Amino acid sequence: MKNTKPWWLYITALFFIIFGLMEYFVDSGNKPAIIAYPAAQLFMLIILLLLISIALILNAVENVMFQTLSEEAKERYLANQSKSTGWTWGKKIYEDLLGAKPIATEDEIILDHNYDGIRELNNKLPPWWVYMFYATIVFAVVYLVRFHIFDDYTQVMEYEQQVAVAKLEIEEYKKTAKGLVDASTVQLLTDSSDINAGKVIFESTCVACHMADGGGGIGPNLTDQNWILGGGIKNVFNTISEGGRDGKGMVAWKAILKPAEMAQVASYILVEINGKIPANPKAAEGDIWVDPNVQQTE
Repeated sequence: MKNTKPWWLYITALFFIIFGLMEYFVDSGNKPAIIAYPAAQLFMLIILLLLISIALILNAVENVMFQTLSEEAKERYLANQSKSTGWTWGKKIYEDLLGAKPIATEDEIILDHNYDGIRELNNKLPPWWVYMFYATIVFAVVYLVRFHIFDDYTQVMEYEQQVAVAKLEIEEYKKTAKGLVDASTVQLLTDSSDINAGKVIFESTCVACHMADGGGGIGPNLTDQNWILGGGIKNVFNTISEGGRDGKGMVAWKAILKPAEMAQVASYILVEINGKIPANPKAAEGDIWVDPNVQQTE
């Protein structure tokens, strides 16, 4: 029955061992599993409660067994407990926070109540509980002064600020995330890998209407400066995504191609096809498109 270390030390060690095993075996990417998965937080909370419950049960069993000992055996047990190794400062802090009377001195706080042999102890509230209660009072006073007297930010203001920050973060993310681009955020791609990928898509889906060199067939000529629905990466991307003119234009490819693929094929058209001379060009359709962002010289 000799304990060489406080029970809370075992709980802490086992808790972090289980936590480390969970982080090792659960694949959560760049984030810790306990942050990436709410279920992991619930799991670790259950583990902590189980460890505390087991420790309390073992301590209760130990106390019951202590009461069955003779007075001489109790003295020997208490002497062994006082000689046990451990963190003295940790034990002292724990005992101070718990505020419990030692088993040997429980006779001093036994009340005059007797229910079928069950006696009641006049234990005071644990100091840790009292301190936490005082802390809630202090928090409530600070909260009252800050939000109800000095009228600090409201929940509506906090929500609106967080939404505004989130929108800015989303826009910044979209600028670098190829898979999330749309007609308003798409940029002209010039990397050879993107151009080659766009060429593969063009040759497999677009040549039937626009010809391999972009000269046009059923669809319009892509090599001249005339555009039916506007030129430039944003307009070309939007045309590919949403389709051409109602009833006689190209179908919408957004249900078939991913945003990144539409950006690649649009960039391939503008970088490799537009401005080239096809073998059998179709007559120009639409209007000459001038990029409004490019300053014109007289």
